[in-house]
Amino acid sequence: MTKDNHRQKFPALANKAYFNYGGQGPLPEPALEAIYEAYKRVQLGGPFSGEVGAWVVQEAMLTRRAIASELTVPPETIALTEDVTVGCNIALWGIDWKAGDHLLLSDCEHPGIVASVMELQRRFNIEVSICPLAATLNEGDPVAVIANSLRPNTRLLVISHILWNTGQVLPLAEIVKVCHQTGAKVLVDAAQSVGVLPLNLIESGVDFYAFTGHKWWCGPEGLGGLYVSAEALADLHPVFIGWRGIVTDANAKVLGWKSGSQRYEIATSAYPLYGGLRSAIALQHEWGTIEERYAEICRLSKYLWERLSELPDVECLRTSAPEAGLVSFRLTNGMPHKKLVDLLEKQGIMVRTILNPDCVRACVHYFTTEAEIDKFVGAIANQLV
Repeated sequence: MTKDNHRQKFPALANKAYFNYGGQGPLPEPALEAIYEAYKRVQLGGPFSGEVGAWVVQEAMLTRRAIASELTVPPETIALTEDVTVGCNIALWGIDWKAGDHLLLSDCEHPGIVASVMELQRRFNIEVSICPLAATLNEGDPVAVIANSLRPNTRLLVISHILWNTGQVLPLAEIVKVCHQTGAKVLVDAAQSVGVLPLNLIESGVDFYAFTGHKWWCGPEGLGGLYVSAEALADLHPVFIGWRGIVTDANAKVLGWKSGSQRYEIATSAYPLYGGLRSAIALQHEWGTIEERYAEICRLSKYLWERLSELPDVECLRTSAPEAGLVSFRLTNGMPHKKLVDLLEKQGIMVRTILNPDCVRACVHYFTTEAEIDKFVGAIANQLV
């Protein structure tokens, strides 16, 4: 499928230059149709009926399979959640913390995760420390930084696979190996990596991997997931508990948890979103393999990085071409970043500010075009005159 034909399936791309995939991807028309048809089917079948109940079970199974195929893991290791933050909280709160345990966090994590860790620290009197990964964006070894920050009592490292503020891709397998050597588990915020990187979570050895469907997969908001490795499953207790995660007998007596990661699912959800996410994932395969899509993302992000680097009052945070679709830069002429973002949006160009570090973040996907990038860079140049 050509890029132009592919882009026509995304209504949101018709009237704007979109560079906010790291915040939310545009929903393609086939996914919109799948969601609508699913809602209609539920109503025609009776929202609470045997027929629809069986359909819900089937939809959930198919969705776990589709996700598992993308992550190269067994379907039973996937719990369906609402978003990345819910997945991270399941892992954070499901550990049986003891006073004096140590949690290691990077200095590039999203405020939502930082706030969760702060509450863990308050409630369980655990030790929390920050490892300085931001300083390794252009030089240094993030694996060595993490290794030097681990303690004998470290139970969990919390990091992102792709840092949401700078776009740095961390060497996950090497980090996991170092942590496991000391007995620490690894929780990954995968908001920016799922739908971008070719993934094999089994090979990486990661324990917990929380992701969403509404960013780089361009699926509907309100649907994500959590991968829990088979080894980590036994020690991660359900925190949010509902009928979808438990096993009962014929008299509704609770017997225990579901055998896999489904134990972390709770209760009623917006089930029609499941088909929408599967449709969005399938559409991406029509353009190319994940390896081909990732290569195109890297090519386009390099092109954007090169064009931005040509502007006299723009400084890219990275001193070399990005390894993913996030390209962050700062203005050096004193113009507030929010002012630039607001001016660009009035011209139909969508980017966002990041507060730490203070910068502008633009995201390119595999179906971004050079023409869009040229329009974006030209608009910045005009504002800096």
